[in-house]
Amino acid sequence: MRILAIGSHPDDIELGCGATLLKAREQGARLALLVLTDGRLGPGDPHLRDREQQAAARQLGARLYRGGFRDGELAHDAALTRRIEDVLAEFRPDLVLTHAPADSHQDHRAAARATVAAARTHPHLLHYEGPTTLDFQPTVYSDVTGHVPGKLALLRHHLSQVVGSRRVDLDALAAQARFRGFQGRLEDAEAFTATRSLLSLGVPAAALPRQVTA
Repeated sequence: MRILAIGSHPDDIELGCGATLLKAREQGARLALLVLTDGRLGPGDPHLRDREQQAAARQLGARLYRGGFRDGELAHDAALTRRIEDVLAEFRPDLVLTHAPADSHQDHRAAARATVAAARTHPHLLHYEGPTTLDFQPTVYSDVTGHVPGKLALLRHHLSQVVGSRRVDLDALAAQARFRGFQGRLEDAEAFTATRSLLSLGVPAAALPRQVTA
């Protein structure tokens, strides 16, 4: 299985689906990350944030793609859609993960919309939540029991965002995983909404996030 996770800034992917990616890697999946901007508007300069993202990608064993766009300036336009299309064509993922469309951060909204456009023919497109996500009503739950400590370790690579910043609260993320697990009838979970999720009866259940209805 090949999974492409797309985020607007360094640390977005780890916040939204880091534990799912760790579990997928453990089960033999090939991973790629597409980080669309340099993160220069957050704590830490762009070079530091890129080094932090490289360290997290190494822990995941993931290939790291960069979008080359400036933080705060993402727009749902032809350039952004084309960059995502190029990575989709090169990596050929079975599953695409990106931001939820309803978000208070303009870069996250642009990334979500452009991914939906770029992956318009892709059968598996899920959306993860983050600290700025709005009105998130998940229907797909990924069982990440045992992988939350690994997710927190991934986020510790993004030291500029964790130390001296309120942007990343590791205790809150652990609590969120427990709450989403409760919703999904699991111990710990990461949650997603779906633009599309193809039911393939030939794929083992453990290979894909689990869909649970209330």
